[in-house]
Amino acid sequence: MSEQDAKPQNAARRTFLKQSGIALGGVVVGGVVGGVLLRPKPQVKVETKVETKVEEKVVEKVVEKEVEKIVPQPVYYHQALMFFSLEQFAIAEAAAERIFPQDDSGPGAKELGAAFYIDHQLAGPWGNNSRDYMMGPFPKAEPTQGMQTRLTRKEIFAIGLQGLQDYSMQKYKKGFADLSAAEQDEVLKVFEAGEAVQLEGTSTSAFFGLLRTGTLEGIYSDPLYGGNKDMQGWKMKRYPGNQPSYFNDIEKDGFIVIEPKSLHDHLNH
Repeated sequence: MSEQDAKPQNAARRTFLKQSGIALGGVVVGGVVGGVLLRPKPQVKVETKVETKVEEKVVEKVVEKEVEKIVPQPVYYHQALMFFSLEQFAIAEAAAERIFPQDDSGPGAKELGAAFYIDHQLAGPWGNNSRDYMMGPFPKAEPTQGMQTRLTRKEIFAIGLQGLQDYSMQKYKKGFADLSAAEQDEVLKVFEAGEAVQLEGTSTSAFFGLLRTGTLEGIYSDPLYGGNKDMQGWKMKRYPGNQPSYFNDIEKDGFIVIEPKSLHDHLNH
């Protein structure tokens, strides 16, 4: 084909690319994304004197940037409050962060969403003690019988978080979430010891035990339950999560690092 015969085809190709804006490295984008890209704005300007191959690369880069703006970032719908008030959540989140703080090895409880996990559990059967025997003996319980109380876990948390707030206001004239890290540690140590502060119907040590357990569960449980955001808790431990099979790796020698999978990865929606 002569150079003159090729010009109309090249011109038509440039016109198509500029008008459609949907060629992404050989993949054609349709549906909603394609429809958005066909809007008049933003317009792609290409110098007519530039060679066709260069124009195609310029158009592809511009379109890729526009697609990045259009495609929404993942939304963690499971990280929404179901039980806590905003004040309770702020206290629980601050306390969890001191129990499992961020350091050089990775993120802390706050970034991992442990307080969301605790919130979700308190809103469900666990928080209501739905599967627990709740008929006593309570005050006459033996130490080997574990924690005995008429209160549900969600009631213990509500009382315990208010206790943290009241003690912080009494000693430091500030709410627990507004204390320094060192001050928060001192308050939590007092509650863990279970001696200096009295709570109605329970003890500070019982509340602290539930808080600590809930924090660790929120860090290492499946993200489906609200914590362990982006599976970062598992990644710090190099835990593979919910893998469908180890068939290709089970006979390999040495430690194998596997990209973790959540229960979300096995859902169809």
